[in-house]
Amino acid sequence: MLQTDVAIIGAGPSGIQASIHVSRKKITATVIGKPASSAIQGAKIENYFGFFGEIKGSEILNESIRQAKSFGVNFINSNVVSSVNEQHTFKFITEDDNVIRSKAVIIAAGISRKELGVPGEKKLFGKGVSYCASCDCNFYKGKTVAVIGNDTESAMSAELMTHYAHKVYWIFSNIKASQSVVNKAINSGAVAINGKIKSINGDEKVNSISISNGNKVAVDGVFIELGAKSAADIAMDIGVMPNIDDTITVDHNCFTGIRGVFACGDITGKPWQVAKAVGQGAVAGIAASDFIKSISDNNTSNPQTTCKNSPH
Repeated sequence: MLQTDVAIIGAGPSGIQASIHVSRKKITATVIGKPASSAIQGAKIENYFGFFGEIKGSEILNESIRQAKSFGVNFINSNVVSSVNEQHTFKFITEDDNVIRSKAVIIAAGISRKELGVPGEKKLFGKGVSYCASCDCNFYKGKTVAVIGNDTESAMSAELMTHYAHKVYWIFSNIKASQSVVNKAINSGAVAINGKIKSINGDEKVNSISISNGNKVAVDGVFIELGAKSAADIAMDIGVMPNIDDTITVDHNCFTGIRGVFACGDITGKPWQVAKAVGQGAVAGIAASDFIKSISDNNTSNPQTTCKNSPH
């Protein structure tokens, strides 16, 4: 188990910038997430402060990680699969079964809900197409469903749906999830199909899916789970209620309203720009550091004192 003052969920520009500001305050910071999954990893960035012309997002990301590590930031290249708010501490479990405990958390995982982009997906959204198995699992008791995706969240969703649906197909290509969560999904009874979805079929509601191997599979529902556990899901797990569009409302200190919880970057809403993400990362890092200092001071002066729901 790893103990850290501040856990930063998300290894993109906002999370890494936050970690730099935390660590420079001589407070321990741990970034949990996969830089390769960051939205800027394969992007080309223009009009960014200090850079003339176009620059690769991967170059910015790699240099920022090197900078953060030079200040002592710890990086865990794994996705969070479980989050718990234990009132005065937070507990995170990764797909590799690492356990991280922290006194504060900065949610910087961005907006990770992605679309397949296949025929029938938009038309049948809400009519059998869902992007959240944990939200809609109850609607599919005793039915047949397909879970689409190759990362951690899809494996976990496939396992989850076996407790509700009569039959669960897990459709993927190029698995990225850890072997432990893959095994859990398969052992729970999910039927693994290696292939890609060509279309989601149905008129008033989903009735089948067409797969790249030429098969057509009858299903009542399709759960599209592309990527890791979403920032909105992590937020709900630790007591923060996201908005209807999955963004998180914060104040000028990037404080969410829940003791010790801050958020920055794309998860706080538009504009979805690197400059905004980095700026908020700095604000969140400073605010989280101030929070850690305040509870340390309180514990030193009066061990019985607890901190109020404020960033300071």
